[in-house]
This record gives sequence, C-alpha cells and structure tokens, in this order.
Amino acid sequence: MPITSELPEKGTFDEMMRDDGSCRPSYQRYCEWLNGVSEETVKERMKGTDLLFHRVGITFNVYGNSEGTERLIPFDPLPRIITASEWEKISRGLAQRAKALNLFLDDIYHDGKIIKQGIIPGRAVYGNSLYSPIMAGLTLPGGVYAHIIGTDLVRNSDGNYYVLEDNMRTPSGVSYMLQNRLIMMRLYPELFLTQNVRPVDLYPRMLLDTLKKSSKVEDPTVVVLTPGHYNAAFYEHAYLAQQMGVELVEGSDLFVKDSHVFMKTTAGPKQVDVIYRRIDDDFLDPLAFNPISVLGVPGLMAVYRKGNVIIANACGTGVADDKSIYPYVPEMIRYYLSEEPILNNVSTYMCRRKADLQYVLKNISDMVVKEVHGAGGYGMLVGPKSTKKQIEEFTEKLKANPANYIAQPTLSLSTCPIFDGDKISPRHIDLRPFILSSPDGCQIVPGGLTRVALKKGSLVVNSSQGGGTKDTWIVEEN
Repeated sequence: MPITSELPEKGTFDEMMRDDGSCRPSYQRYCEWLNGVSEETVKERMKGTDLLFHRVGITFNVYGNSEGTERLIPFDPLPRIITASEWEKISRGLAQRAKALNLFLDDIYHDGKIIKQGIIPGRAVYGNSLYSPIMAGLTLPGGVYAHIIGTDLVRNSDGNYYVLEDNMRTPSGVSYMLQNRLIMMRLYPELFLTQNVRPVDLYPRMLLDTLKKSSKVEDPTVVVLTPGHYNAAFYEHAYLAQQMGVELVEGSDLFVKDSHVFMKTTAGPKQVDVIYRRIDDDFLDPLAFNPISVLGVPGLMAVYRKGNVIIANACGTGVADDKSIYPYVPEMIRYYLSEEPILNNVSTYMCRRKADLQYVLKNISDMVVKEVHGAGGYGMLVGPKSTKKQIEEFTEKLKANPANYIAQPTLSLSTCPIFDGDKISPRHIDLRPFILSSPDGCQIVPGGLTRVALKKGSLVVNSSQGGGTKDTWIVEEN
C-alpha cells in the first residue's frame, strides 16, 4: 500500500511526511508497517473500528440537528506521533501555564494585585460575565481553582507548538482519547510491539487522585455531577465515573443538610466531599445562580463557601479561559512565576481596542475572528475560507459589538495523514492535552486528544462541525 497519494500542502508542516514525500524519523517504523499491509486490510479494520464504536456507544450529541442528535465520533486509524523529547517541552509548558492560571484566579478573587499593577485591565476581569462575585474572598485548598484543564495546541508551519486556547470550565474529550487507544490496541496490536508508546490508561486513576487530594477529608467521597443523558458529553460523564469507580449523579440525587452535601443511596444518605461537576456555573445552585435551574443542588454554594465540599472545577474559572483574557496569559506567567513562557500564544488582536479593530477590519479576509465566549467552532469567521458575503455579514457584527470579538492570523495548522476510505491524504489537526492540578502539583497524561478536520482544506476540527479524532502516541526515541 502506498504511504500517501497526496503530498503535504506547501507551506504546511506535515507530522508524517516531508515535502519531498519521504517519511519523518518519528514515523519511520509506522511507515514501514503501512507499506507492508494491503489496502484491503486497512479497509477491513476500519469496518471493525465502526463496529466497536457502536458497541461501546462512543457518541456525542449535536443540538439543533434535524437528522437526530446522537452521532458516532468519526475516528481515523492513522496515529498522530509525537516524540518524547517534543513532549517533554510541551508538558513543561502546560504545567507552567496551569500554575499561572490558578494563581491568576486566586489573585482576582482576593487582592487583585495583577490588576492594581496595571498588567491586566480591571474591566476585562470584573466586567466579564464569567467573573463570579460569589467567589470573592473564598480561599480554596492549595489555591487550586481549575483542577482539570484542556489546553488546545496547534503546530504552525515553523514546526513549533502554540497555545490556541485554555478550556477551564468543564473541558471534555478525554474519554475519546482513552477509547481511541483501546480501539487501536485491539485492531492493530502489532503496531504497539514495534514501538514504545507511552500509556494513557492511567488517566482515570490520576483524575481520582487529583480530586481526592483537593479535599481535606481523609478518605473523601467523590461523585461526578451530570446534567443528564441529553447533554452532549453524557457518554464521557458516565465513562469517567465508571472508570474512577465513583457514583454518577444528577442534581436530584444530592441534597444539603447541616452545612454538608449528601447523596441519596439505598442504604441512606451518604456525605459527599468532592463534586466533579459537568454542569455550568449558572445551573449549579438555584439559590445562588439561575433560580429556575432544576439541574443543580439548592444550597450547594453555601456549603462550598464554608469549605465543606470541593467543586471541580471551581465556580468562576471561566473568566480565565475567556478569549479576551487569553492574550494576557504570557504576562501572568512572567508576573506570578518570574519565568518566560515555554509555550507561546498565537498573536491576538483584541477588537475592543480601536487600533486593533481597525487592523482587523482592514485584514479580515486573512484572519480568524472569534467570539470571546464562543466554543465548539461556532460564532467564528475563518477569513481565507469564507465567501465575500460571509465576510461582509460578519464585518457588520464586528462593527456593532467589537468588544465581543478577538482576531488572530490564520495559522497554517499542521497536517497528519488520514485514511479517507480510498487513499491516504493530509488533514489539519490540533491537540488537546489534559492537565490535572491539585495542592500537590500537576499531572499530565502523555498525549491528549488529537482532533482532525476531516474535510479537505478545513481548519475546523470540532466534532460538532464534522471533525474527527486520532490516537495520539508519545513515542520514546531509539
């Protein structure tokens, strides 16, 4: 079987192939295996992949889709390979970033020194809809607000990794990372015999360890709080609870009594010490936030403020992953850690600034423009991939509310080959590693979720926008 039928795009860094079609050293053993199997073998095993995903029920929901809400996650069987030396730098940069972001959250909910010293404007924090006044003055164990962070990385044409955004509220996708590895090992066991691929199956144990260490209780009871099976990531909620060996609960399963949270069980009430919540802030407690919410637990925040329960991630963490705060993260690292950032941001223009807005309007056809609270690939414009009409319509939105947008140059996201059913061809990818923070420090599972823009030429990797996933290998060099 030929390694590829399409050469990488010019000016793009391809993870597997050089511009002349030769294989990069990190992929050498994989390429040798690929050249030794038939196209029919790959197609047959792809059918096995689809069957396994159906059996396991690895799905996600798409809201507002008239064809039905539940879909299988598209999976590509060609792995994304990162060398151990590359990963060492990435993981150090991720830990540095997580530490600075947690220090930032602790600061803005207490003294606000970074604001008083003029490094970050106060209106960007206190005027942000994701800032939670109820957290003001509340001291959390170890100063950890974001126990789980999913940081999105992209690799540019220069071969370097850049941080695209930090997901600090309820980051998702780790279950797909774990299942991708299980399916690859089941369908292609011979591949793992030829290379030393670092394992990812330790993640549930690492997550439970992180959650337990965040509590002052000696043997804390941990639960996963889900909004229910209609949520887009319900499969992940159930999977992680099962893998950690803890209860999956909905708000109606919990109640507050005597300044503690309890879970209803057949043996009677059981105290809950740590809640890994997969519910947005507004729905956590109808007495503190949205009064009509039926998803949360009445009185939960009163218990939380007394220090009798841990909520991971903490309320109010969203202000730190807002796209209007993202440009300041390098300054946070310098301010709190007295270090230079190991991983760089993508150059970002804040459209609330007059000069930035003028530049973006002038160059909008060459830029990516995003809503500051946007997610999932929605509410954004990819200039080079948009029609003249789309650009004109988006320009009017931008002019009407410039503070709602940031803009970045269109990066040449790296590509990695996929098997598209008939041939092997390059597609754009990103990487979402998962960083776990407790009072004892950071843990990072080696690798992460590689997301793929399955449509040729597309830069949008989100599953809700037709993207797929790959297994990510961190491989020891020879």
